[in-house]
Amino acid sequence: MTEPIRPPATPPFLEDIARGLGIKPEYFESWGRGKAKIDLRQADFPVGASPGKLVLVTAMTPTPAGEGKTTTVIGLTDALNRIGMKAAAALREPSLGPVFGMKGGATGGGKARVVPSDDINLHFTGDIHAVTSAHNLLAAMVDNHLHYDSACGLIDIKSVRWRRVLDMNDRSLRSIVTGLGDTFSGIACESGFDITAASEIMAVLCLSRDLQELKERLGRIIVASSPGGAPVTAGQIGARGAMAALLRDALRPNLVQTLEGSPAFIHGGPFANIAHGTNSVVATKMALGLAGVVVTECGFASDLGAEKFFDIVVRTGIVPPPSAVVVVATIRALKYHGGMKFDALGEENVAALTGGFENLRKHVENVRLYGLPLVVALNKFPTDTEAEIRAFTGLCRADGVRFALSDVYGGGGAGGEELAREVLAAAESDPRDFHFLYPLEAPLLGKIGAIARKIYGAADVNVDLKARKKLQKFERDGFGGLPVCIAKTQYSLSDDPKLLGRPRDFAVHVTDAALCAGAGFVIALCGEIMTMPGLPKSPQAEKIDVTDDGEITGILG
Repeated sequence: MTEPIRPPATPPFLEDIARGLGIKPEYFESWGRGKAKIDLRQADFPVGASPGKLVLVTAMTPTPAGEGKTTTVIGLTDALNRIGMKAAAALREPSLGPVFGMKGGATGGGKARVVPSDDINLHFTGDIHAVTSAHNLLAAMVDNHLHYDSACGLIDIKSVRWRRVLDMNDRSLRSIVTGLGDTFSGIACESGFDITAASEIMAVLCLSRDLQELKERLGRIIVASSPGGAPVTAGQIGARGAMAALLRDALRPNLVQTLEGSPAFIHGGPFANIAHGTNSVVATKMALGLAGVVVTECGFASDLGAEKFFDIVVRTGIVPPPSAVVVVATIRALKYHGGMKFDALGEENVAALTGGFENLRKHVENVRLYGLPLVVALNKFPTDTEAEIRAFTGLCRADGVRFALSDVYGGGGAGGEELAREVLAAAESDPRDFHFLYPLEAPLLGKIGAIARKIYGAADVNVDLKARKKLQKFERDGFGGLPVCIAKTQYSLSDDPKLLGRPRDFAVHVTDAALCAGAGFVIALCGEIMTMPGLPKSPQAEKIDVTDDGEITGILG
């Protein structure tokens, strides 16, 4: 074991962190103070080298405020470095929608944060803006085809499915009409905006290993149908190269650091509902070639994030299955799923906690379905009582589940050392036999059924006729071998956000389906999925300001 890394009095220069990781100087490009882009060539493993261990952080079903996965990733990375490992974090980039909306920043919290936090939460290195530009360029080129070739062109105007995107919560743009005005203003048609994180281009960026694959995936994006019903792709309308040019720098991973000087790759940010919800595969692969342990996270809980990580991300073959999984739990989430009202979660209630443990138990079962070792991490809050913590530990012991108390928010890496040791013990000692949930050759409806029944615990799956016809067409068009990405609420194991705890005897209702041929998955939509959120009554934007000397104030995290 190497000499333990102790947190520095002040964060070191990023160049020194990169050098300690083994990043070649010619592959390091500073993008302002404390931020850097790393050349894609650094992701190539040396001949004969073994990649580091990958640790995936997921969670139980969250409360509306979230349970601290990002904070846990950062604190666990710091803790692993403190006990002698060479560890790095791999995280998604924050979207401006949540930053100015309900949640605020997404760079961790307390003593477990990545810096420079304000830069990361705002424009960072411009990756998300590049995705916005590439997406809207494709929309403009689709409209341009309609403008010049509407009579006998490649595209059936009624079939256009490519909307526009904006990295901001703006409910007024969900449904719009474009092309109003004279004939020189385009053809009038219904459209709308999604938030940039929901763009298929974001998913494409995060699943591509290099520029060549990026261009191939961009070219496969389906934007509409021909008058005869055949798919029309971005490649067919000549948009692939220009989009790739806009995304050239965005494809390169970003390097920053934690408050304790641990390296953190922060890159990409796809939605965890409508897409796979994890950072880029190239950033994770790069980190695995440089560090002994890489800690990453997936979106929401195991039913959305972990399932998609295993069945979509790992299937790319670019990143390996995790060596261990951390399931984040909180006393407040356990009580919430045990029947307590959100506003009362600070009050002691051991009975509600015990009832809500059924939700956590299902997420543990979900990870075990894939044959992976796991550790339950209790992310401690100041309102947790000794009686509640004793009840939690007793339930974990009774179930034979590895667990650890984690206080990385209040203690930084020192508060996560117990968790770090348990994670290493699980990765090195516990049985591991990874397997996918379903074979790719299964029918699309069979894949949906496998996820709904095995991961959500559903008794049945109901598929609307519209969705069924689309799924059948996808199979006829040759896309039946793709994995499935189910878009549903994050607030329940079911597709009904009101069904808390561990619902049983429920049916999952598939209302629609969509094909993301570029990203390489089929989306099954369950219920109403908001791809352009709105601002809450009191948005975080009202609290954010900048001082006369340029300091940003009011961003949480």
